[in-house]
Amino acid sequence: MVKFQPQTLDRTFSALSDPTRRAILERLGRGPATISELAYPFGISLPGLMKHVRILERADLVTTAKHGRTRQCRLGPERLEDAAAWIELYRGRWERRLDRLEGYLEKRKGDPT
Repeated sequence: MVKFQPQTLDRTFSALSDPTRRAILERLGRGPATISELAYPFGISLPGLMKHVRILERADLVTTAKHGRTRQCRLGPERLEDAAAWIELYRGRWERRLDRLEGYLEKRKGDPT
């Protein structure tokens, strides 16, 4: 049985639950960006965007560093392997259940009762 750190998964899934935060990660996947560059497409204030970035930082999905008057953001060390493994574990369980249900239904089709 694979062991997962519940706090890590909770922070990761909580961070990923918001579409703005997912879009921030997508943008940072193309390279580092400042807070201003991240905020512009969303039309939200810098403090509003910083709240999203802090949540992503707590989940280790984003890191920030101050460079002069700007704060540079980049993807963090957490690469979603734990979350992907957890999802895959449950996907496999559901597939096995559905396969058994399909077998049962096929068997019932051939049963004249």
